Amino acid sequence: MKKDNKKVIYWLFTGCILIFIMVIVGGITRLTDSGLSISNYKLITGTIPPIGEVEWQEAFALYQQYPEFQKLHAHFTIEDFKSIYFWEWLHRVIGRLIGMVFIIPFLYFLATKQLTRKTIKKCIVLLFLGGFQGFLGWYMVKSGLVDKPDVSHFRLAAHLTTAFLTFAATLWVALDLIFPERKAIDKKFRNLIIVGYIILVFQIIYGAFVAGLKAGLLHNHWPLMNESKFMHETVYVLSPFYKNLIENPSGIQFVHRTFAYLVVIIILIIWVQSKKLTRTNHQIKGVNALLILVGFQFLLGVLTIIYQVPLWLGVAHQIGAFFLLSAMTFTLHRFSK
Repeated sequence: MKKDNKKVIYWLFTGCILIFIMVIVGGITRLTDSGLSISNYKLITGTIPPIGEVEWQEAFALYQQYPEFQKLHAHFTIEDFKSIYFWEWLHRVIGRLIGMVFIIPFLYFLATKQLTRKTIKKCIVLLFLGGFQGFLGWYMVKSGLVDKPDVSHFRLAAHLTTAFLTFAATLWVALDLIFPERKAIDKKFRNLIIVGYIILVFQIIYGAFVAGLKAGLLHNHWPLMNESKFMHETVYVLSPFYKNLIENPSGIQFVHRTFAYLVVIIILIIWVQSKKLTRTNHQIKGVNALLILVGFQFLLGVLTIIYQVPLWLGVAHQIGAFFLLSAMTFTLHRFSK
């Protein structure tokens, strides 16, 4: 039987699609404040939601014991609770589905010897990333069950960024199988894309910080903050100064909105420099996709700020980041050895 065949590629792309869906549902879960509605973790029995009035009352009683209900949602009825429970439950179920979709076919391909040794090693890394992602999800939820009705924005950033990187790594392995042969590349240009990749990941991390601290609800004007200043005075109120960059919602929003210009600039540079090279059709498409997607993503970011993060725009902005990282991963792969 041929190794690393089309079935393996389809399997990896199925994983990519599921992670994409997971990120969308995760964004909705966050924007609807649903993430703390399930305050325990049951790997098997947690797959089935409460059935009947008695089980719903038990789940609601458990939710009432924690800070989010006590400090923010004391007015909630059980119907309100059901609406937020649904998104967190769906998010967790998709996470379990991803685990099954990765593990079961992997064992099958392993048993039927459809994977090369090199691909096996890569898939083991993917399985580790997936498991670590699940751990980070629960680790994040736990931070919102102690004394504050919100999860740690650091843990949220770790959870979200790991999801993005798990997707990127899965896509990379699939691309390795689709394009086993690589052409000679310009190392300086490849390194430029790597710099762009690092800048984009940094921006995604700060996007998670903005989400975790609800910093998007502040300074809802563009291009200036509060229609008056490039850097509002609330950006640097904490001491020492570095705390403004990791704990101050105004400071974090400033970094995120300012760093967006750098993302646009580096992608523009990549696009311009690529024209000086002899490129394949896939390389041209990758670079052009970067330019188009960064324009849409920048526009979505501006609109999200101006309109104070409505659900659909918040989710669209997160999807835009996902597509942009996908294009960056594809472009880097096509310009790598």
